[in-house]
Amino acid sequence: MVKPPHEAMHRIFQHDPGLFSRVSRFLGVDIPRPVRATPLPTDLTETSPVERRVDTILRFETAEQGDFLLAIEAQGSRNPDKPASWAYYTSYLWTKYRLPTALLVVCQDHTTAKWAQQAVSSGPPQLPTLTLRPVVAGPHNMPVITDPEEARADLVLASLAAITHAAEPAVNAILKALSTALRDVPEDIADPIVEFTAQGLGKHPAKHLWRNLVAVDLSFYKSYLVEEIREEARTEARTAALAEGLAEGVTRRAAEDILLVLERRGLGVSDDVRSRITGCTDPDVLRQWLDRAVTASRAEEIFGGE
Repeated sequence: MVKPPHEAMHRIFQHDPGLFSRVSRFLGVDIPRPVRATPLPTDLTETSPVERRVDTILRFETAEQGDFLLAIEAQGSRNPDKPASWAYYTSYLWTKYRLPTALLVVCQDHTTAKWAQQAVSSGPPQLPTLTLRPVVAGPHNMPVITDPEEARADLVLASLAAITHAAEPAVNAILKALSTALRDVPEDIADPIVEFTAQGLGKHPAKHLWRNLVAVDLSFYKSYLVEEIREEARTEARTAALAEGLAEGVTRRAAEDILLVLERRGLGVSDDVRSRITGCTDPDVLRQWLDRAVTASRAEEIFGGE
């Protein structure tokens, strides 16, 4: 099953194809900004029953280097079968479109990134017929954008920075900078950024921070994600209020029981004692006082010298 982080890690490049040229400088390569970028069909299935599908394929047209293809794969963990699949993707695309083909792998953890960027050859060591050398974007080389102004200058890159650092301590500062940067951005621009970021964070704890930041900093947006967050917040508030009401009811009844026992036993209850009993909100303490009320000779004794 395809998970939201997987989708966000490659679809963000479909949303803004020019992102790759901006990301490339962090990858140690220099890719010029494309004049035009065209998403291509991702289904690489041939007549054989084996289905092969790339996450995202983009065709770039540049003034300096001509046209080339970029296959983008989101990778969540090490998979020994992937290099062979990636080699198939790139060679097939090269054959089909007769264009140079590059491979970008996007990861969210250092271990997967280190594994993915290793060169893999299809032939024996002395005959490396085809060598696969993906470029990898991950927490090891993506920028940590914690300045709202820097985030505002490139919102999509800031979103990718948050996605690739989802498991890193720095993600909290990145998310705060991004939410601040989005405050004055038109809704049609902010919505996909908000949702890409939420999807990319997946089940990482940072997702809860992002949902809270969106609910507070971007409260005027009406996207489905914001509405979902608000509904969750309303549900949590109702649950908290219910729990608080139940707790108050329990302590109130416990206090009433103590006073009833003291009164039935004919023990005088001063205003100070009554105020102390009704003002207590600790169920364990009230239970202890109730036990003592059964045998106490004076109402004050229920406090046990406390």
